[in-house]
Amino acid sequence: MDKIRVGILRGGPGEHYASSLHKGGQIISHILENLSDKYKIVDIFIDKNGNWHAGGLPMTPADLVRKIDVVWNTSHPNFSNILLNLSIPHIGVSFFSSALESNQKMLREYMKTIGVYTPRHVIAPKEAREVFEKFGSPWIVKSFTPDTDMGIHLAKTFPELVEAIKDGIAHEKSILVEEFIPGKIVTVHSVPMFRGERIYTFPLDNSFSSFTLLEKEKLIALAKEVHYHIGAKHYLKSDFVLNKRDRIYLLGIESTPDLKSDSHFSKACESVGAKMHHVIEHILEKTLKNKI
Repeated sequence: MDKIRVGILRGGPGEHYASSLHKGGQIISHILENLSDKYKIVDIFIDKNGNWHAGGLPMTPADLVRKIDVVWNTSHPNFSNILLNLSIPHIGVSFFSSALESNQKMLREYMKTIGVYTPRHVIAPKEAREVFEKFGSPWIVKSFTPDTDMGIHLAKTFPELVEAIKDGIAHEKSILVEEFIPGKIVTVHSVPMFRGERIYTFPLDNSFSSFTLLEKEKLIALAKEVHYHIGAKHYLKSDFVLNKRDRIYLLGIESTPDLKSDSHFSKACESVGAKMHHVIEHILEKTLKNKI
């Protein structure tokens, strides 16, 4: 039987070029190592100038119709529109989900409309006093957009806040300062239609913190609500903190699973007797079946 041809679309113009290459490469490696008996990989690379290549050779998007059966898009959501116009089943993140994942301000504003708490924050403060006057220490200081060059600072004093903001300025990055909320941190992974559930959530038993049954129920219910309202079609990772007053705050989301062998997602899969490639195969099969 012929193998199913899976195109991994990565690269493309814009600031997420390197991140897309990394995520796409991770998916390629994972499928080659675990699902090569059923799937054949086609590496689809878009350079910074927007030129398309498949297997290292120049091509046009229309050529994909003859080369692949399904595409996993780790590049910009714009390219999903091209795949849609070509009637090619594809896995990817919608404009809306992508914007929420990469834009902390938009994520927090949208969560507020659906009643989900997020930490108080100041975006691009001009000086430390602007933050100090809005909420007290400790503060988390990080890049407004994902950036591995700038570290994440925990500032406990005003002078530390000043230095942390200076570091962001030195990296020429927009800064996000948010309140540090002490409590129990938990990550929830959710996948639509896995194991017969509309939104399947992996259990919290692999967390570093311990939770009561009621706390688990609240966290799972909230994770499903976030997944539903964001409209995640294939996968969502939601990070929460539960404070001492039993209030749950959403810290962030990710729409592409971390497929490293020692990842939190790997441990979550193992906790229910599954492997990561079982989930990846489920996502591929669901996409092919539903032609989405």
